[in-house]
Amino acid sequence: MTRELHVAVVGATGAVGQQMIKTLQERNFPVGKLTLLSSARSAGKKVLFNGEEVVVQEATLDSFEGVDIALFSAGGSISKALAPEAVKRGAIVVDNTSAYRMDENVPLVVPEVNEDALHAHNGIIANPNCSTIQMVAALQPLRETYGLSKVLVSTYQAVSGAGAAAINELKEQAKAILEEKEFTPEILPVGGDKKHYQIAFNAIPQIDKFQDNGFTFEEMKMINETKKIMSMPELPVAATCVRLPVVTGHSESVYIEIEKDGVTVADVKNLLADAPGIVLQDDPENQVYPMPADCVGKRDVFVGRIRKDLDRDNGFHMWIVSDNLLKGAAWNSVQIAESLIKLSLVK
Repeated sequence: MTRELHVAVVGATGAVGQQMIKTLQERNFPVGKLTLLSSARSAGKKVLFNGEEVVVQEATLDSFEGVDIALFSAGGSISKALAPEAVKRGAIVVDNTSAYRMDENVPLVVPEVNEDALHAHNGIIANPNCSTIQMVAALQPLRETYGLSKVLVSTYQAVSGAGAAAINELKEQAKAILEEKEFTPEILPVGGDKKHYQIAFNAIPQIDKFQDNGFTFEEMKMINETKKIMSMPELPVAATCVRLPVVTGHSESVYIEIEKDGVTVADVKNLLADAPGIVLQDDPENQVYPMPADCVGKRDVFVGRIRKDLDRDNGFHMWIVSDNLLKGAAWNSVQIAESLIKLSLVK
């Protein structure tokens, strides 16, 4: 019988924080005490958890006394400032920001892919980028069975990945356009420090800031995180990340090359149909394929449109969709916490 744990959620009033709280409740996670933390501005709000109201407190250095597991989703600067302090006070931190993802001393974990990496944690565990999580979860069964030699991905990412302000901007712009009113874009693309663009009825091929190599930071996250999670530093990976006027649910067009010869589409479908955390939706004849509108509120990763490349026998194309606030953030974080318990890594 697992003992009840003292769990803290940092960023409790944000979109991901709210999903973390909801997921803890839905999973019957062994929460003996729940501490909800936020900025001073949001402190004092009340959140319902298991039928009881919990008052949100301001996050301070001393907020983590007695905490067993702290789920962070309040921005990288907050994680940098508070996560080490939480660890000093005995907590294990699962951080949903980019603050520690590429730190060589911090495991970057998707439980379906590299759960064993949790054994090497030094108090902080990083939750990968949302778009990376769903992709590697779908690719892991293929990598294990057939080998993996190349990954090319184009993402079609929801505005919720940029926060509540981006969701509001999408809705307000769409309303203004339909009513033939003028508006001034102010939020997207995040990282667009020179210009902001219309997102309603549009596609913006920039997520985060451009790097010197021409890729955006979001694209480099996918590239570097995929290599780290899969322990394949030499794996060729390339990404193009695009923001679409979708509220929730990231979609990805992924091309891979495998090492084994003679693999059929049926082989790939059968493998993914039995893979943990994966739902196969692939029946082109009846127009069955994953779509973001259908994945909202679901913890799984949905895969479809699997087809063999026309020029390379070991090349395959697929379409991967998942709720970016759940498997891409809150659920993967809680899943990591469940794995810590399963592996007896919580003292």
